[in-house]
Amino acid sequence: MSVLERRVSGLTVRIDRDSCIGTGACVKLAPEVFVLDDRQVVTFVDEPEDIDPERLVDACRSCPVYALEASDD
Repeated sequence: MSVLERRVSGLTVRIDRDSCIGTGACVKLAPEVFVLDDRQVVTFVDEPEDIDPERLVDACRSCPVYALEASDD
């Protein structure tokens, strides 16, 4: 499984790239953090900027296949 993980705005954000279907909803809500690669699969921008944590959580929740997760562990 291809999973990426980063700390962004005090949250741990995980991307399950194998589950991503490339809708881009997350990119529209949080372009400072997410981008679609050349295969139309979500990944992190090179250096994610801090954003409002609520907006980041909303972007993760926008994924229809639950490929994104944000937690404050």
